[in-house]
Amino acid sequence: MLYHILSVGDVVGEPGLSHLEKTLRPLKKLKDIAFTVVNGENAASIGLTPQQAERIYDAGADVITLGNHTFGKMQIADFLDDAPYILRPANYTGRAPGRGCGIYDLNGIRIRVVNLIGRCDLSWGSDNPFTVADKLLDGERTDFTLVDFHAQATSEKLAMGYYLDGRVSALWGTHTHVPTADERVYPKGTGYITDLGMTGAVESVLGVKPEQSVESFLGGLPGRFQSPEGPCKLQGAIFTLDSATGLCTGVERVDIR
Repeated sequence: MLYHILSVGDVVGEPGLSHLEKTLRPLKKLKDIAFTVVNGENAASIGLTPQQAERIYDAGADVITLGNHTFGKMQIADFLDDAPYILRPANYTGRAPGRGCGIYDLNGIRIRVVNLIGRCDLSWGSDNPFTVADKLLDGERTDFTLVDFHAQATSEKLAMGYYLDGRVSALWGTHTHVPTADERVYPKGTGYITDLGMTGAVESVLGVKPEQSVESFLGGLPGRFQSPEGPCKLQGAIFTLDSATGLCTGVERVDIR
């Protein structure tokens, strides 16, 4: 049986969150989506609050993944232990609250979701994501395994795709907020895209007011980054997975405005 799995790029600020709330459920209905993973680490621009996590979940996410801004809002710390639907990178230090891998039931289909963070320019003292992935895949048997690799370097994401090819159902990159045009099925059957893009303001620099970003590059003091009002986009990808093999048969980019 084929299942359509939706992954949604980083939700940025209140505009992105509001757009997600308006568009996610109609998109899921239109594309017959069975399971949805949303990266929410920028819902508060830097980090997210428990209330924002609940809004993302209520909007239609089955799982929320995070990244380098996991603890941008420290009130999320206790919530990470209490809410099974929210994951932070699994290769963070073991002293960090929360979990980086979860197994979820979809009408008898078991789906493992793994959240990892890259080490190229995002080191944060994290463990090696490649070896951590090996350990997590040695766990319980599941029908599908999905990986959100929150990483800066395209080379690190591509390498991870080849490393896990045939061992996971789908792997996508987050963090750079710019969608890549390399969606594909790898030779051994893993669905892949280097970056999903973002969910936020169209007229922005990665979800930030353009004038603030320009000012920072001019060497000025742009102040606390803000998300601009105006038209928004939801970007991500749909992976078609076959329960007979646990692998991917097709990948489709989405951009909802």
